[in-house]
Amino acid sequence: MGPVTDSPTAAPAAAGPKQARSRVTRRHLLEAAVSCLAEHGWAGSTVSAVAERAGVSRGAAQHHFPTREDLFTAAVEYVAEERSTALRDLFHAGPAARPAVVEALVDLYTGALFRAALQLWVAASNEEQLRPRVTELEARVGRETHRIAVELLGADESVPGVRETVQGLLDMARGLGLANVLTDDAARRARVVAQWSRILDTALG
Repeated sequence: MGPVTDSPTAAPAAAGPKQARSRVTRRHLLEAAVSCLAEHGWAGSTVSAVAERAGVSRGAAQHHFPTREDLFTAAVEYVAEERSTALRDLFHAGPAARPAVVEALVDLYTGALFRAALQLWVAASNEEQLRPRVTELEARVGRETHRIAVELLGADESVPGVRETVQGLLDMARGLGLANVLTDDAARRARVVAQWSRILDTALG
């Protein structure tokens, strides 16, 4: 009896490494897209530029993300999810010291992810096809960040004013992120973080 060349188990075995390579390629594209957007803005970020940075062909990039809008919105969402996971892991035991939580939340808005998201916001104000994607993405990321903040701060949102206090913290963090885009605002940021920690102790109990 000759060798079996079409074994039913052969396809899954071959598909495993192929799927793994596909996931790696996708991740490299997403990370390259965020870096490109943060460094060069929307106008300077093309699918070709991202593909080159990721070390793949333009065709491979378009296989994963058919349009430019698909690529960049997916990239910002991917890194936002990664940062949320890292933030949860940092405080895996639950509520922590408020200054540390406030500082960690502020850090979400002072890195490459925020700069990339900012470029998307600006582009969405002029690109009709991009605007609904970015609006939906930001609403989803905002809700998730708010939930994480409530959890880590041990905030009870059934108490009047607490929800608004937590949202005010996130709005403040976003403002500090904007200030940090043009200059290193670390010294002032540290003072603001300390003051907000005192405010939260009073407001949240």
